[in-house]
Amino acid sequence: MAVVDTSTDTHREQIQGILDRTVSGERLSDENALFLFEHAQLPELSVAATKMRQRLNPGRLVTYIIDRNINYTNACLADCDFCAFYRKWNDNEAYVLSKEELGKKIQETIDLGGRQILLQGGMHPRLKLDFYTDMLSWIKKEFGIHLHAFSAPEIHAFSKINKLSYDEVLRALKEAGLNSLPGGGAEILVDRVRDEITRGKVDTEGWLEVHRVWHSLGGHSSATMMFGHVETLAERVETFRRYRELQDETDGFTAFIDWTFQPENTRLAQTHDLREVGSWDYLRTTAIARLYLDNIRHLQSSWVTQGGRIGQVSLSFGCDDMGSIMIEENVVKAAGANFRMTEQVLRDLVTEAGYVPRRRNFFYELQPDADLEKNA
Repeated sequence: MAVVDTSTDTHREQIQGILDRTVSGERLSDENALFLFEHAQLPELSVAATKMRQRLNPGRLVTYIIDRNINYTNACLADCDFCAFYRKWNDNEAYVLSKEELGKKIQETIDLGGRQILLQGGMHPRLKLDFYTDMLSWIKKEFGIHLHAFSAPEIHAFSKINKLSYDEVLRALKEAGLNSLPGGGAEILVDRVRDEITRGKVDTEGWLEVHRVWHSLGGHSSATMMFGHVETLAERVETFRRYRELQDETDGFTAFIDWTFQPENTRLAQTHDLREVGSWDYLRTTAIARLYLDNIRHLQSSWVTQGGRIGQVSLSFGCDDMGSIMIEENVVKAAGANFRMTEQVLRDLVTEAGYVPRRRNFFYELQPDADLEKNA
C-alpha cells in the first residue's frame, strides 16, 4: 500500500507542526495521523518517534524476552483467509499436543533461559473449558513459568462453546494459572475488514470486551495489529484509536506490536492478488503508532516478519523493545516468514544501534544483570 509523496512546502510546515505538538504532549488526532500517513517522510517520522520513545522510555535500554510460542492445536472453527496454519478439526493434519509434548517444549525453553510460554492455538470446536484449565494447572504445577495464553478469539470461542460469559471463562483460567493475555487475533479492529478476511471469529467489540474484562480482573495484555492487506490507512488509524480509548479506560495494555501481513500460502493473497508490503510501510506505520499511542508505554519491534536488520532500524522509529527470541513460532512461518535469531545476535544488533540490551519479563521488569545496569 505505497503512498506517493505529494508534499508541498505548506505540507512540510504542517507536518512539522503536527510532529512538534505531538512530541510535546498534544494528542495526535485521527485526522493528523492520516495526514502523516499520506505526506510525512521517513526521516522526520523517525526523529519524532524517537523523541516520543524517549519521553515514554528515557535512556538507552532496549528490552527483550526469551519465550516460546507453543501452538497447542492447529484445529480451528474459524476460517481466516490470511492464515496458512489452521486445519479443520477432522483434517488428517489436525493435532492437539499431549502433555508429554508440551512438557518437552517447556523444559527446552526454561533450559535456554526462557521466562514465559505463549500458548495459542486454533479454536478447537471439541475441547471444553476443563481441557484448558487442566493444561494451565498442570504447567504451573510442573514448571511454574509465566503463562501468556489464549487470544481474544480463543476466549470468545471458549465462551460460546461452554455457554459461559467472558468473565466466567477468564476467572476460571486465571484461577488455573493464566498470567496475561496476548494480543493475537486483532488484525484490524474494524468490522468491515474483519468481515472480508475471516469468518467465525470474534468481532471488533468482542475482541475489545475480552481485554476489558481481563483488565477489570487485574490482568494485563498486549495489543497488536496485522496490516498491509485489505485495510485502508484510515482503518489503521481507527485501530490505533480503539486501542488508545480502551487504554485510557483500563490501563491494561503493556505493549503494542504491529506486523505486516505474510502472504505466502494464504487464500487472501490469491483472491486479492496481494504482495507483502515493504519495510518502508512497516517503519512508517510503526512510527505513527508510536506517536499516536501515547498511553501504551512499550512498542515492540517485529523482526520476526521484517528480519533482524529492519528490527534494528525500528529502534529509530519508536520501538524500545525487540520482543522475543521466539524459540518456536509456527503461524507466520506457515505464511512465509522464516526469520530466526539467537540471543547473542539480537544483543549485538541492539548494541550496534547504540543501545543496551536487557532481558525482561512480561511486565517489563528487568532481569538482574549488574554489568549491563551500570552501563545504562
